[in-house]
Amino acid sequence: MESKDYLKDLSEIKDIMHKSTRFMSLSGLSGILAGIFSLIGAWRVHDIIYATETPSKDAYKSIVIYELEMLQIVAIAIIVIILSMLAGIYFSWRKARKHNEKLWDAASKRLLINFLIPLVTGGFFILFLIEKEIYAFVAPLTLVFYGLACVNASKYTLGYTRYLGITMIIIGLLSVYYLGYGLYFWAFGFGVCHIVYGLLMYFKFDKS
Repeated sequence: MESKDYLKDLSEIKDIMHKSTRFMSLSGLSGILAGIFSLIGAWRVHDIIYATETPSKDAYKSIVIYELEMLQIVAIAIIVIILSMLAGIYFSWRKARKHNEKLWDAASKRLLINFLIPLVTGGFFILFLIEKEIYAFVAPLTLVFYGLACVNASKYTLGYTRYLGITMIIIGLLSVYYLGYGLYFWAFGFGVCHIVYGLLMYFKFDKS
């Protein structure tokens, strides 16, 4: 009997230590909404880029994006990012409150720092490409750097984040080969994959 109690105590201590080093309040609902926002944004960008062109493997060689169109695309991207961040903060806060946990603690700080290092690096790299009018690699690189950010931060949150990151990296690399279809890969990665992983996380963690 004492042996069973001892093993139970060890299991509880291990669980407490695990939760203290990982941000467990990440909500699947935020991933679902981020995916929906991304699909809507991709649809609007598609209307801007392919208003007169037909997507093809070599389409990136002939498409010309003017300054006004690029500003519209950047504005759409910023709106998608802001809405996704707000959804993430709100649903994580709601989940943390439900389980009587803190939203902002040492684990969430480590998560944010490790997530932002690859993401900010990639953001500046992509901005430099846009400034040089090298647009073909923008969609693939956003997928790759975002995937690297997820993998880098996954050790401080739910394990599904790592698999999402690896998926994003693979999609981004495939997108490099099919440059003319970059927007479709982007929509699949940020839209469909976010929704799928969000649903998996919701039914596994949020419903409990």
